[in-house]
Amino acid sequence: METRIERLCMEIGLKMTGPRRAIARILSEANDHPDVDELHRLAHTLDPRISLATVYRTVRLFEQHGILERRNLGSRRARYEMSGDRDHFHLVDQESGKVIEFDEPETEILMRRVAARHGFELMSLKIELFGRKLRAEAGPLDATAPATSPPDNMRTAAKSAAE
Repeated sequence: METRIERLCMEIGLKMTGPRRAIARILSEANDHPDVDELHRLAHTLDPRISLATVYRTVRLFEQHGILERRNLGSRRARYEMSGDRDHFHLVDQESGKVIEFDEPETEILMRRVAARHGFELMSLKIELFGRKLRAEAGPLDATAPATSPPDNMRTAAKSAAE
């Protein structure tokens, strides 16, 4: 079955080699924001002939054509996700590396108002929050602090780095 990334590549005239198809499939099926080393590890399980250099070239090609977006999510390595037409935010646990991808419509509305107030039309909205998970035994800092469990509109987008 053809993935969204493969379709996008063909629409813009990119040749779909075997390694590109494998990397496109991995990226399309990813539930996280993999870095190049993780992509290589996964691609190598599909085809041991896929080199790290091939993964780097493919990621760079996909990024240059607007298929992938590079994210700096607090680690030394860039991580990647498919480009999309929906705005969303990332909450990064700096201890585990876990990334929670979430939507926050009220924040998006506020940011669009801020842009308009300054004479801009907001084309894209990227917000990345960095923190660490509160320990249950520590309790909230004060009575007005929000609950430590994620709201219903959050969904896990990446697995813990330890997994």
